[in-house]
Formats: sequence, structure tokens, C-alpha cells
Amino acid sequence: MTTPPKFPGTGLEEVNIPGQAFLREALTSCTDPLKAIESFQLENGVLLPSLRPMLPLLDLHGVRRLDFHTSLMEELREKLIGRINELGQKDSRERDKKLKELLVKSFPVVRVKALRPVVMSILRNTTHIDDKYLRILVRDRELYSDTDTEVKRQIWRDNQSLFGDEVSPLLSQYIREKEHVLFDHTNLNNLFFHPSPKLRRQGEVVQKLANMIGTSVKLYDMVLQFLRTLFLRTRNVHYCTLRAELLMALHDLEVQDIISVDPCHKFTWCLDACIREKNVDIKRSRELQGFLDNIKRGQEQVLGDLSMTLCDPYAINFLATSAIKILQHLINNEGLPRDNTILILLLRMLALGLSAWVMIDSQDFKEPKLDSQVVTKFLPALMSLMVDDQCRSLHAKLPPDERESALTTIEHSGPAPDAVEAYIQESSVAAILAMYYTLHTARQKDRMGVLRVLAILSACKDDRAYEDPFLHSLIALLVPMSEEFTTEDFCTTLFDEFLFAGLTRDNVTRHMLKLLWYIHSKLPAGRLATLVKAMQPTTAHNENVHKLYESLQERIGSTMLETPVVEPPEADFDSPLKNVPTPGPHYLQ
Repeated sequence: MTTPPKFPGTGLEEVNIPGQAFLREALTSCTDPLKAIESFQLENGVLLPSLRPMLPLLDLHGVRRLDFHTSLMEELREKLIGRINELGQKDSRERDKKLKELLVKSFPVVRVKALRPVVMSILRNTTHIDDKYLRILVRDRELYSDTDTEVKRQIWRDNQSLFGDEVSPLLSQYIREKEHVLFDHTNLNNLFFHPSPKLRRQGEVVQKLANMIGTSVKLYDMVLQFLRTLFLRTRNVHYCTLRAELLMALHDLEVQDIISVDPCHKFTWCLDACIREKNVDIKRSRELQGFLDNIKRGQEQVLGDLSMTLCDPYAINFLATSAIKILQHLINNEGLPRDNTILILLLRMLALGLSAWVMIDSQDFKEPKLDSQVVTKFLPALMSLMVDDQCRSLHAKLPPDERESALTTIEHSGPAPDAVEAYIQESSVAAILAMYYTLHTARQKDRMGVLRVLAILSACKDDRAYEDPFLHSLIALLVPMSEEFTTEDFCTTLFDEFLFAGLTRDNVTRHMLKLLWYIHSKLPAGRLATLVKAMQPTTAHNENVHKLYESLQERIGSTMLETPVVEPPEADFDSPLKNVPTPGPHYLQ
């Protein structure tokens, strides 16, 4: 937008009020300037007979005419704006006619700052503004910035690039806020999944976007297109979260014009209620399944938006956590996974959410078929792992018996079943379930349970185990287990077999630095020195990694870092630490 040159008089002459041009002409062509000014004051001052007598009295009190006229104008302006707003509340054809007449008469003075609020209030209350006015507002940066959101909506509807310029900073702010929570190393209580859905959509960005959209379906569609495009370009799942939160914010505001036409509304609303209540009952499961089963031919594209809703990390977290709970219930009641309809639905929704990016990228809107072997082979193998952990936990509570204890430990502490390791490499659904079972064992502070699953997580399909929401939750659960870091087997499994495999990513480095921030004092000196050396950032790392690394060095202290690294014994020559790759650039940049 470029600011056009202001025309003489700034519009006053167009409404028959002598302005700058008139006064300039009068002063340059008169013989007595003082007389010309006095004449101008008499003709253009306050014309009300009731107020004229006040002027000499105000002069005696030293009140300038400018101050008097300004205060009078402000009072009249506020009264006029009040009347315009009252008129705008009426629902009649007469209202539109009067507002249109007022706009024709007043718009020429829109560049007079003192009078601009009156013009803007008329525009704000006008349902449909003629393009000739909108074009003037767009071309003048100052006028555009002073324009109310209600008026800007009418500009944005036919100017997607301008709307994009307004929305883009908000989307960037939203991503920054999400990432701040995920990487915040100063507050372990600031957990990503803690806020309720209702609280999350009260956030500043979501509310601002909802206000910018108003009741405009066209603007809502534009925002959704921005979110789809950015999700495709960056693979950043927070755009999926925003898509769901924005729809539910408009639901809270009861914007029927939009929620009645968004085919995802009822599904998102139902899922939101489940997340809020942390439960899927039979009734809601049937509703959710009904939405998926009844997508009509020709409307398959709806699956793209539904998959984005299910790709939201909060939805993934709910679906996976609920699935683990159901598996626990099945173990306790000797049930089979394939017989539980709610579990099958949860897995189906997980599969749809995890395929969101591929579906939208390929524009092939078909629900991915859930691999039956995930249900018939992977889940029973995972359940056997869970049974092992339960047996160990139960046995630990029984009176000590050395022989029996040794047998139980051997029988229920071996590597994870081959089927678990095989399927997490082939299926994203299996990978997510294994990851969330890891969180479950960490929550129980089950040392052996954590180690058995962590040892295989680096093999997860599409590197799912190195995504931020999971690592954030895992680190938060490992910090309270700090005593375990004094043992070599725990460090070997966590660092050498799992975290170091993802160290080429900035985000993994940041999560590891956060972990060390809290548990460094428990680590053996040699292990700590090795870790700090391995995580030293390069020029390819972003600024946040460098800052956190420097802060960690200060926190640990120079004496600890100077401890010599103990060379591993001959038998450990093939330790994964010897092949740690140099960290590369941030995978999202």
C-alpha cells in the first residue's frame, strides 16, 4: 500500500466547509491579514446563538479558541457516534438508506483526523460498503490502519494477499508459543498436554483470528487454506491444532454462519468433548464412527480436514492414551483386542490422523486401511510386554524370596517381543502405541519397563519417537527418576541406544540439553563429559541450541566439564557413542 498525496483542504471543501485551501487563498490575496482572520473566525466559528456569548468570557479566562472548539467538537462527535451506533443496531431497510446517505456526505472528510472516527463508525455499521470507498481505504496506509476490523473484513474478502499479511504474524506467534512450551527448560510444571481444550482456545491468537473472521465463511475458508498450505510446507502439526481450536472457538461464540457449513464441525465437537472428559463412551464412539462411515461420495475431501483434526498432537495424545487404558482393561478381564469396538475405532482414527500429511499432499482422499495384523499380532505382543511389567510390579510387593525373585526377574525382564519391534518399524499406529506405553511405564517409575521399550524406540516408523510432544513428555517423566541416571545400563539405553540416534536434529539436542539441565549432578563424571562434548552445537544449529548449551555449561560449572573422559574398555569398543553423527540443520527449517 502506498500513501497518495493529500489533496488541498483534505476534503472539507467537498462538504462546503472552508478549509486550508480557502484560508491560504484569503491570506495571500487580502490587504489586511488580521481582518481576514477575524472574518474567517466570525463566519466559521460556533454558530449557535446560545454558545456565542461564552466566547468573550472564555477569552477573559485565558481559554484559547482552539481548545474551546476542540472540546466542543469532541463532545458533539461522541454524541454523533452514539447516534450512529444506535442506528446501526436497528434492523430495517431505512437504516441502510440513512447510513448510505451519511456516508456519501461524510466520507470526503475521512482524512481529517478529528472527524475520521465519525466516518469509521458509519462504515463499521454499514452492512455492505461500496467498492469505491474500500479502494480508497486500501490505498492509504494511515486510513487502512485506522479502519475497524468489521470494515477490514469487507476489504479482505476480495484481497487474499492483504488478509494473508494480517494473518501471517499471528500464525508465527502461535507456533512460537507452542514451541516455547515444548522446549521450556525453566519450568517442569509447564507441561504441553495439561491445559484443557477450553482453556487452549481462549489463547490470544485463536481469539484474534476468530474476531478477524467474524461471520465470514470466505475468510474462514482462507484461514483454513493458509493452515493446509503451511502444514504441507513445514509438516508442523501445530497448524492442525490451530485448525481444531479455531473451529471450536467459533463454536463457543455460536457463529452459526460458519459452524453450520463446516462438515468437520460435529466430528471436531464430539472429539473435543472426549478429550475434555478424557473418555470415549459407547454413545460418543458411535457418533464418531458414524461421521467416518457416512462421508458421501463426492465429499471425500472432508477426510483431509478430518485427518488434520486427528493429527493434532492433543488428539493423538488422547487416542493413544485411551488405547493403552483399554489394553490394560483387556488384560485385567482376559479380553481380546479385536473384540473391543472402541479400541478398533481409536486405532482407525489414529491411522487417519497419522496419514494427514500424505493424504493432503497427494490429494488422494481415502481413509487408510488399518493393518489387521496390528490388531491380531502387534497388540497381543504389546500386551504380553505389559503383563511382564505387571508381574514384576506385583512380585516386588510380595515377601522376599531370593530364588523366586531371581526367576521372576529373568522371566519378565528380557528384551521386548520380536513382534513389537517388527511392527513399530512398519506401522505408525504401532509406533505411537509403543511410545505411549513408554510414557506409561515412566509415569509408574518402572525402571525395567522403561528400558525394555526405550531400547527399540529408535526404530519407530518415520522417526515418530523423535517428535517434540513425545520427547517433551518423556523428559518431564524421566527427571523425577533422576536416581536412575547413576547407573550405567540406564544411561546406555537412554542415551546410546535411543537419544543419540536422533541427535542429527536440533529438536532432539534441545530436549537432551533440557534433561541434562536437571539430572547432570546424578551422572557419572565421565558420562557427563562425554554427553556435553557430543552435544556441542555447530554453526548449523540454530541460535536457541547455542544459548541453551552455553547456559548448561554455566550451570554445570567448569570443574565438572574438565573431568577427564574415561576410555571405554576393549569390549565396549563398538559403543554407539563412537559413531555419533555431527548435528545437522534444524529439520523444520
